[in-house]
Amino acid sequence: MKRLPLLALALAAAALTVLATSHDNGGTPLFNGTSLDGWEGDPAIWSVKDGAITGTTTADTQLKHNTFLVWKGGTTEDFELRLKYRIVDGNSGIQYRSRVHEQGAQGPIVGGYQADLEAGKTYSGILYEERGRGILAQRGQKTRILTDGDKHKVEVTGSVGNSDEIQAKIKAGDWNDYLIIAKGNRLQHFINGVPTVEVVDEDAPRAAKSGVLAFQVHTGPPMVVQFKDIKLKRLGAATAAGDLGRMQGAWAQTKGIINGEELPADFLTSVAMTITGDRFKSEWSGGMDSGTVKTDETKTPRHLDLQSQQVGPIPAIYEFDGNLLRICYAFEGAPRPAAFKSEAGSNHLLAEFRLKK
Repeated sequence: MKRLPLLALALAAAALTVLATSHDNGGTPLFNGTSLDGWEGDPAIWSVKDGAITGTTTADTQLKHNTFLVWKGGTTEDFELRLKYRIVDGNSGIQYRSRVHEQGAQGPIVGGYQADLEAGKTYSGILYEERGRGILAQRGQKTRILTDGDKHKVEVTGSVGNSDEIQAKIKAGDWNDYLIIAKGNRLQHFINGVPTVEVVDEDAPRAAKSGVLAFQVHTGPPMVVQFKDIKLKRLGAATAAGDLGRMQGAWAQTKGIINGEELPADFLTSVAMTITGDRFKSEWSGGMDSGTVKTDETKTPRHLDLQSQQVGPIPAIYEFDGNLLRICYAFEGAPRPAAFKSEAGSNHLLAEFRLKK
């Protein structure tokens, strides 16, 4: 049998799997440690070094705007994000529930909530809204954001700690742990286990409930920022309705045919699949994938659409009778299948799954 392309293996595994949990904080890794697959940014700025996502500018770099590396595996709503960061000179941040405004000359331009971090001693841990309302909480503050006419008002309601004492726990030029918790309109940041801000955003016209995740490299002097051990845990996943709601559970792949050729049995047995809510994650021998999934029961045959972190949109059709799930996927630009078959040269993958007991 011919060697199967990586995309085919990814599709075979990407049956319908929810974001699986890890043993520590229930988070799903967003970075594979070796490449920027699933991320989008200017390759002149962003790379992987020493097993970490690395943003670098030099004396020869003339940044015209703040630039960002955007995670393409989905959006952030209610979540816990844990990662390690290290910064040498300059200013950076972690964007969440944010939006891509435009593609700039040096990569995506992003605005929205930012968990700030810097090589200095003032801003690490604050909540800043990039291209928006500015500083929403200084380090150590509890705040409430209110609507004031067509503007906003920041009301300080308390304290989570002394700013200088929080700064003293941050390791300059070394690895630090960052935790961001967003639940409804309550936003919390922690560095090295120490709370840095707590914000309740009641400014309804401007309070974001969903948006992209991204990392920032700031304009200014040369700098290096690194991120690793990035894990996202979603909170309160939405309950899926219709067929998708009935597909909840763990599935075992029993069959796979791509371009008329059967997938190896030893590969099929390596596939780990579960479905919960409207998200999927796939793990198989040598790889993983994640993203979102939607079904449309009004079409004939019924439509299924994956938004994959690894390969982007994947159109498909499906059949479902409670214990048996058949999916026929299109890949590498092929049109959505019209029938449950895979022929030579079709770039269609036919997969069958049975519900685990």
